[in-house]
Amino acid sequence: MAVTGISANRLELLQIADAVAREKNIDKEIVVEAIEEAIQKGAKSRYGAHHDIRAKIDIKTGEMLLTRHVTIVEDDWQPEDELEEFNDSAMVRLTDAMKRDPEAVVGKEYVEVLPPFEFGRVQTQMARQVVTGKVREAERANQYEEFKDRVGEIVNGTVKRVEYGNTIVDLGRGEGIMRRNDSIPREVFNIGDRIRTYIYDVRAEAKGPQVMLSRAHPGFMAKLFAQEVPEVYDGVIEIRAAARDAGSRAKMAVLSNDSSIDPVGACVGMRGSRVQAVVAELQGEKIDIIQWNPDEPTFIVNALAPAEVSKVVLDEEADRVEVVVPDEQLSLAIGRRGQNVRLASQLTGWQIDIITESQDSERRQREFAERTQLFQEALDVDEVIAQLLVTEGFATIEDLAFIDPYEISEIEGFDEDTAEELQARATDFLAKQAAVLDAKRIELGVEDGVLQVPGVTLPMAVALGEGGVKTVEDLADLATDEIRGGFDVKDGERIKVPGVLESFNMAQADAEMLILQARVAAGWIDASELPQPEPEPEYEEAGEEGVLDAEAVFEAPAAEADAEDEDDAETEVPAGDPETPVDA
Repeated sequence: MAVTGISANRLELLQIADAVAREKNIDKEIVVEAIEEAIQKGAKSRYGAHHDIRAKIDIKTGEMLLTRHVTIVEDDWQPEDELEEFNDSAMVRLTDAMKRDPEAVVGKEYVEVLPPFEFGRVQTQMARQVVTGKVREAERANQYEEFKDRVGEIVNGTVKRVEYGNTIVDLGRGEGIMRRNDSIPREVFNIGDRIRTYIYDVRAEAKGPQVMLSRAHPGFMAKLFAQEVPEVYDGVIEIRAAARDAGSRAKMAVLSNDSSIDPVGACVGMRGSRVQAVVAELQGEKIDIIQWNPDEPTFIVNALAPAEVSKVVLDEEADRVEVVVPDEQLSLAIGRRGQNVRLASQLTGWQIDIITESQDSERRQREFAERTQLFQEALDVDEVIAQLLVTEGFATIEDLAFIDPYEISEIEGFDEDTAEELQARATDFLAKQAAVLDAKRIELGVEDGVLQVPGVTLPMAVALGEGGVKTVEDLADLATDEIRGGFDVKDGERIKVPGVLESFNMAQADAEMLILQARVAAGWIDASELPQPEPEPEYEEAGEEGVLDAEAVFEAPAAEADAEDEDDAETEVPAGDPETPVDA
């Protein structure tokens, strides 16, 4: 759009503004304001940039008024900005103004109407740039407002161009970009192709809003099911989680809010019609539809299907889960290139480690032998008694030393005297062990104050000393990675960096709290700044160490499993799993 002069036909000026507004889909007022600013810049170029010149166009009649303003200021006026200075072309001090105007007051403006003028070549170019810039800014603002609330929607568009693997899509009122890693592998688009994509983010950037599109996002699959399955669209069936290996395989967890509706069957449809419509859009991607379950172990078992699971052991502090599967099911549970376990991990939010029953059995036998030997040496008892203690669930000397003697005497073949003697030997062993550790701590130069920090034990103090941490200040100055261990990158290679307390397997939150407690002890922060623990919800007593009773998964809720079951974690998973996923 070119501005040739302010003497242009008034009606023509409004027509131009109206045409630009319709073409760019922006308000007419914005175009008129851009023209006013362009005229102001042109006038300042003609009369001088130091003048306060304003242009005003009547949006109804097209009448244009060009005025110069002079404002009265205080006699002792001081600039608010270092770069600002008194401008005698746009300002007049009160004393000087009162010489010509007895009614002069601070803030009063004198307005002078300027005559029309013709734009020269320089002014025309400047005006064109101003109007173009303003219109572009308005377009960008409109586009951001248009798409910012549409995150999570599927949109239809046309491929506009393809640049370095990134696809630019015309969405009608704006453009979106689908990066190479957001597209389905081996899927090729040509200019002009119609395409369905998922908006996963809208970013307001300096070069304009960026509408980020994807066909590989799990949300794209979920929204496709919402279009194909009326129950999902109506909210009767919820898609609680989804994970995808785009173009290859996906897993989706569904839940029905109506007990009379099977969520898996509804998503599959008659003879697979519904799921096949989604599979076709996703270029043949196989989809496992499983039933979501609020019980985490049950959900993990479902997520790993079609593999059978014998046992699940949760480590809630580390967000890890160990899954035991039959030897012949190992490759099925892991999947090709780890695909099955990776998708199950993404779906459930747990890091899943898979071992076979034979590996689990070997580990248990090894642990049994190690614990038996520990009790034999520490308590000076024969192998039969040591094995009996391990069988009854005692894993450490501390377990035996600090338990109620009654629980020891209840073991078959033991009496109260035996219980007291065993506890006395355990306490004596721990005392000797503590003395040795304390001597080693002192030898390493670890201060007594380190032991006073809540959460620090004698073995930890020794480990800290071996790592060069000898004072409270040293401990307070550590980072969590220095305690738990982490990774560093050197010469492009990822290198494992050990932590001083890595062998204690501390959770991230525990390591952070240990550092904060040390900072309180060092006087760096106040105790009131420590995070307050949230009240723990009340649960019924669960099975041993978070181990899943596989029989209870399909017959009764885990919380209602028989607490007196000898080993409720090692029950075989029954055949005929009613929640087996449907592989599309």
